[in-house]
Amino acid sequence: MYTRLYRHGVLEKEGFPIAEVSDYVSDPDNTVWFDLCRPTPEELGAVGEELGLHELAVEDVVSERQRPKVDIYDNHLFLTVYGIHLDGDRLAPVEVDVFVTANALVTIRENAGFDIAEVVKRWDAFHRLAGHGVVYLLHGLLDYVVDSHLDYVENLDGQVDDLEESLFEEANRVGARELQRTVYTLRRNAAMFRKIALPMREVIGTLLRRKQDLLVDPEMTPYFYDVYDHTLRVDQWIDSLRDLMANLRETRLAQQGFRLNEIMKRLTGWAAVIAVPTAITGFYGMNVPYPGEGQPWGFWFSSVLVAVSSVALYVAFKKRDWL
Repeated sequence: MYTRLYRHGVLEKEGFPIAEVSDYVSDPDNTVWFDLCRPTPEELGAVGEELGLHELAVEDVVSERQRPKVDIYDNHLFLTVYGIHLDGDRLAPVEVDVFVTANALVTIRENAGFDIAEVVKRWDAFHRLAGHGVVYLLHGLLDYVVDSHLDYVENLDGQVDDLEESLFEEANRVGARELQRTVYTLRRNAAMFRKIALPMREVIGTLLRRKQDLLVDPEMTPYFYDVYDHTLRVDQWIDSLRDLMANLRETRLAQQGFRLNEIMKRLTGWAAVIAVPTAITGFYGMNVPYPGEGQPWGFWFSSVLVAVSSVALYVAFKKRDWL
């Protein structure tokens, strides 16, 4: 359980029971944060009544897989964002719902895959801004989420670069199936990541555009614009990666087609080399009179003809790179 109490920008208390929150939020000089991980509907209902949260916002927490968004109510904000979590090599984003009141911030995590302790470290790193109250807490949370998106898209870019290099390595002719699986996983992760990353620009933009009494703090505005700039970088990066992965897929298909053409060309060449000796031996094997029938020179003549024609065809095809 994570709880914190700030008073006049100074961290006064942490780790206290959530039941004490109501005693602190009544004082406008206090700023309270607490975190819930996979709360029950009863717990959500109690929190909603305690802080006066809108019932639709509480219902959104219960509903799974909300898109990243910000809803503005009379006395609070409701945000949905997604943290980055990897299950093996597959992306498994974690939904984080956030309630923001005048002097309280509540984070509700879908599961423990979102490391809230890293957000706490981000707040401690910017402790000089704690005097701005709940806006300081909201900035630290969004800054961590967007920076994790930026780190992940950078990691995707590195994986795409590695795949581009491996496409032209001879060894991958053996590991083609593994390469195909890697490309599929990468495309799946990128598509899922795009769904949770692109709407963040709208979320931050809404917070900057709307003139809410809750967020009127000119000194914090540049910090939110910095987060907004990071969302733009993520959007541009993921769009460029989509183009790169599309080119990667097209290159892979073209490479497979080229490889198939090479195989068919060589098989056709060998079939032509074999066809002439087959025709000669077939002619000399018929039950009809033919030159040299019953004579030793007939056998040697057919053998020499087979050898000469085979070598001649092989040399001719090899010279034209058909074999």
